[in-house]
Amino acid sequence: MQGKASGERHRGYSWLKLAVFMLPYRARITGAMLALLIASGAVLALGQGLKYAIDHGFGSGDPRMLDQALAALVGIAALLALATYTRFYLMMTTGERVVTDLRRAVFDHILELEPAFFESTRTGEVISRLTADTMLLQQVIGYGVSMFLRNLLMMFGAVVMLFVVSWKLALLVLLGIPATLVPMLLMGRRVRRLSRDNQDRVADVSTYVDETVHEIRTVQAYVHEARDREGFARQAEAAYLAGQARIRQKAMLIGLVILVAFCAVGGILWVGGNQVLAGTMTAGQLSAFVFYAGIVASGAGTVSEVWGELQRAAGSTERLIELLEAAPGISAPPAPVVPVAPVRGAIGFRSVGFSYPLRPGARALDGLNIDIRPGERVAFVGPSGAGKTTLFSLLMRFYDVQDGAVTIDGVDIRTMDPRALRGLIAVVPQEPVVFATTVLENVRYGRPDASREEVLAACERAYAREFVDALPDGLDTVLGERGITLSGGQRQRLSIARALLADRPILLLDEATSSLDAGSEGMVQRALENLEAGRTTLVIAHRLATVRHADRIVVLDRGRVVAQGRHAELMRQGGLYASLAALQFLDVGPDVATAGEEIPASPP
Repeated sequence: MQGKASGERHRGYSWLKLAVFMLPYRARITGAMLALLIASGAVLALGQGLKYAIDHGFGSGDPRMLDQALAALVGIAALLALATYTRFYLMMTTGERVVTDLRRAVFDHILELEPAFFESTRTGEVISRLTADTMLLQQVIGYGVSMFLRNLLMMFGAVVMLFVVSWKLALLVLLGIPATLVPMLLMGRRVRRLSRDNQDRVADVSTYVDETVHEIRTVQAYVHEARDREGFARQAEAAYLAGQARIRQKAMLIGLVILVAFCAVGGILWVGGNQVLAGTMTAGQLSAFVFYAGIVASGAGTVSEVWGELQRAAGSTERLIELLEAAPGISAPPAPVVPVAPVRGAIGFRSVGFSYPLRPGARALDGLNIDIRPGERVAFVGPSGAGKTTLFSLLMRFYDVQDGAVTIDGVDIRTMDPRALRGLIAVVPQEPVVFATTVLENVRYGRPDASREEVLAACERAYAREFVDALPDGLDTVLGERGITLSGGQRQRLSIARALLADRPILLLDEATSSLDAGSEGMVQRALENLEAGRTTLVIAHRLATVRHADRIVVLDRGRVVAQGRHAELMRQGGLYASLAALQFLDVGPDVATAGEEIPASPP
């Protein structure tokens, strides 16, 4: 019971959070509500117009009375049409506006979440919440809430008019109202729970599609299409079954409400018809009463239908608010420390200990100590799982250390604003990131305000100008998704041009030439020499030939420093570095080869 009560409180809180997004548009909502009142009043007035037309128009035998009655009905209908247009326009556009604001708020918040969040939350699920869930909310806010209030208001107004026409028959209608509310309350909760489950299954479908399409080349290379079809079919079938269960409950709710409501109308017609035959009620009064009873019945059916959609929207709201309230694990301290300008680029890893959140028992780094001087070029080598990439992630503060500290110019990076920290660092990854936009926007990604001339100069220094000028629209050429229209060397040179334009004092190179052919590698290597000049450079190296001329090589294994020095020194020492060099046939003489130790196994 406590869990159920907590769930109810959470749902109420979710709706309250959603109301915050609607608050700025209260004037539009107020206008829509006024139009709603006018439209509801017009519908109720139609009943009196119908009564007048029958009793005084048809019943009087006077054509003028009939003309007046019908003219009044047309006037009421025109007012109803205008008020309905106003309500529909204001509520639908408000729904669009609120959902746009909500999408922006959620997306803005997602950009603040650290990589660890996305290790436990699938990208496809996040996309589903931003698209499918917000689309449902848009319909509910713009149309569902308006229809719910409209029919609820008309139901109460019609009940009042029923008493005005005949209080005896009105009592019969009131007996049917609780019978329609009971299934709405009892079954509404189940519809809400099933709706949440349905949205989760739809998110699973989005995730599967996202992963498969993203890696379509691997799928086709391994002839995995048949298995992926089966996997997608399972996910799609699960979403269908969840939707089927939700629809079954919703259909049962609507059917029960309509049955009860129109059974009540049938009873009213029987009693009222007998009163007309007995002369205690006029035909116009019975017609008006049936009109109002029909409003109550149809309103009850519509309210029950929309109630199901509101329950479904409640599940979507919960999912969005959960995402919006996910607390960033990495954030700026209340009073961030700013390193003294100009930043020299001295980096320190002081007794650093770290484990990834999803692997708390495995130490990725263990008591690691490294000091890097300003302007020094330091390469990190070691077997897979030694901790090389982890060092970069900690320096960028994608994660925080559990023990020790990482410093820049003596300042603990945990005391800095993460944005300011990352503004000191340029990154050239092993797999260059190219966005599906123009060359110009790709290169100035780190400096959006850079001029075209500065972008061209960066391309020149990155040896990218030759192929950029050859593109159909030069800098304004739109590149394909992930730069698929460019070669690997061209993508990497654009990545280097981006880092050059950013012009930051610290440079991280994650084996930037490992996947390139010899011709491309030479050109990229020259571009990297331009990039590294005057910067503190950290390099992850898998191919030792690319770092033989580094100022210092740090050898890592199992999250610890096992050796460091220049290439020749490490070769003389033997050990892990010499063993790695022997595997790569790199300047290993007989004496060094025999001194090399067997490479210790490292955890993945």
